[in-house]
Amino acid sequence: MGQRTWTIADAKAKFSEVVNRARTDGPQTITRNGHITVVVVSVEEWERKTHRPGNLAEFFAGSPLRDSGLEVQRPEGGLREAGL
Repeated sequence: MGQRTWTIADAKAKFSEVVNRARTDGPQTITRNGHITVVVVSVEEWERKTHRPGNLAEFFAGSPLRDSGLEVQRPEGGLREAGL
């Protein structure tokens, strides 16, 4: 298995190798001043980690609370101003 942690200088100098190793060996960590700043991952890894089945409507439709009789009441008085 290849190197998994790179300094930013090494990653810049060997970017092609970092990308290839992300594809073959898994996530590659890049550090700046000794602190982890970036992780390079393959597109397959990214899609696997970020994929969410269904959509928000399907999520709520499948909720165990859907037929529970739970009633949500809105506070009276309408909209509130956001305090920024």
